[in-house]
Amino acid sequence: MKKVIIVDDEKSGRTLIKEYLEAYPDLILLGEANNGVDAIKIINEFKPDLVFMDIQMPGMTGFDVLEHLEELPQIVFSTAYDQYALKAFEVHAVDYLLKPYTKDRFDNAISRIHEVKQLIPLAEEHIEQKQQYPERIIVQKGNKYVTLATNEIYHIEAYGDYSKLHTASDVFISNHGISALEEKLDPKHFLRIHRSTIVHLDKIKEVAKYGKSYMIILLNQENVKVSRGYADKIKALMF
Repeated sequence: MKKVIIVDDEKSGRTLIKEYLEAYPDLILLGEANNGVDAIKIINEFKPDLVFMDIQMPGMTGFDVLEHLEELPQIVFSTAYDQYALKAFEVHAVDYLLKPYTKDRFDNAISRIHEVKQLIPLAEEHIEQKQQYPERIIVQKGNKYVTLATNEIYHIEAYGDYSKLHTASDVFISNHGISALEEKLDPKHFLRIHRSTIVHLDKIKEVAKYGKSYMIILLNQENVKVSRGYADKIKALMF
């Protein structure tokens, strides 16, 4: 038996999933939510085994909901937007249902639940043995989310609880703070040089002395200061 929660801001979406679930008596529906805030409350309260989660909802996305959960259940995303598929599988979603989907497609997602449950521990073991860093990430640009190759980032700037990712000619917003990004990005390419700055080593044009520290000139001609507390990291790269 598995406990199930449905999260979708559209009533028709919730109704369709409930209809399809009738064929699975071992999947017990505990409740539903039509927004992210209520989803967090009901999921943390009932601790379901499986959640059918819409992604694009007013105020809070399905990905935002995951960041506030005390325990992570199995997730099947259901959405009308295919651009979120990459991030969905990065957070180990069981499946990604693109609306409108058929009963056969829903059944296929259900069949994956037991299969994925067996594979997840193997994936976690592999990650423990070898840290993996993303080559592409999903970031905010205006009112939408877009994918960005990490090798396009020149430097990262702290922005309150968020971060600004600077490319050659554009700026994107990450939902993560700069310390979280430092852990998530490959240290072979990204170096923290200031409490509020990370640079991509491949984008450095030159390094100039700046008082008792350094100034980094990037390939796009932007200058970023190295704080004295991080100056030794730059010295360690000098031969």
